[in-house]
Amino acid sequence: MSAFASHDSATKQSAGVAITAEEIAETGGRAPEAVAQYALRLGDDALMLSQRLGWWISRAPELEEDIALGNIALDLIGHARFLLTYAGSAWGKTEDELAYFRNEEEFRSVRLVEQENGDFGQTIARQLLFSFYQYELYSALQSSTDQTLAAIADKALKEVEYHQDHAAQWILRLGLGTEESKRRIQDGLYYMWPYLDELFADEPLHDELEGIVVRPSTLRERTLERVTALLAEAELEVPNVAQARLSAAPRDGAYSEYRGYILAEMQWLARQHPGATW
Repeated sequence: MSAFASHDSATKQSAGVAITAEEIAETGGRAPEAVAQYALRLGDDALMLSQRLGWWISRAPELEEDIALGNIALDLIGHARFLLTYAGSAWGKTEDELAYFRNEEEFRSVRLVEQENGDFGQTIARQLLFSFYQYELYSALQSSTDQTLAAIADKALKEVEYHQDHAAQWILRLGLGTEESKRRIQDGLYYMWPYLDELFADEPLHDELEGIVVRPSTLRERTLERVTALLAEAELEVPNVAQARLSAAPRDGAYSEYRGYILAEMQWLARQHPGATW
């Protein structure tokens, strides 16, 4: 992992020798097919959630939250840039080509990150579940034998530490606040909870990449242990609801009804003017 170091924001350039998407592209290395498919999954998760969070800019309940959620969205875009650049190296595609010129069924994001923002409580519930999962994911991925994946995880983890702290503080503030704030965050948890299983679903891909990637099922116990402890502190219920049905194979391109709307907003300019630069 000595080729990269981690500093500052993940969005583009950073101080010193920090890893950037440009740096990954310039190495000329090519990700093996299976590694590229894995990186694509993680990159799509980050990209979809960044688009969801960007909607809150100018709409958050206070100015500070406009900035906070906007910064989290930018961090996630940075993670997506790293991962899609690395994935694209296997197929001769750029990060922009993967982001803007794939159709709905070609993305591999989990349904949790595609769910509607709803009210602020619903968005924070989604942030709680995903950031706590992502923290455990990147913590484990730092030990990958793939140097690039390990470097991406090392850098992203420092930002995800803030993401989960931000979500945790709001869970406590809303859960221990007014009767209305408690109701809304509890409702948000019930809305998002059915999409947890998909985060932890193993695939044959993980068998093929043993030691290189993180098996999702190994993250379940620690993630849920930490989430439930926080909910108890906030005096909130752990939802007892059925999980949304998974398709026959996890991450096989099945998607929520919301993905198309997210992509339509994100992709229209690039598709209207393909190849344009400014």
